[in-house]
Amino acid sequence: MVRQPLTAEQIAAGQHLGAALRAARAGRSLVEVALAAGISPETLRKIEAGRLPAPAFGTVVCLSQALDVPLSDLADIWLADMPIRQAS
Repeated sequence: MVRQPLTAEQIAAGQHLGAALRAARAGRSLVEVALAAGISPETLRKIEAGRLPAPAFGTVVCLSQALDVPLSDLADIWLADMPIRQAS
């Protein structure tokens, strides 16, 4: 299976998600949060820097729990950059 390249909107959404996660981390270390979420510090570093703009759903769920940020808030941040899709 060939993965489709991310759109500019998806890349922007990932950058905003990363910034929100970095802000939510506040005074906690990157390593502390990564370990609490069960991911590698390098993965969290890439997400926060926007170099991994579409992290796996499970990763976002674990970060949501580790940072005590409602998953719906993270979804809203990611969706804010996405064009509105019309129902067919």
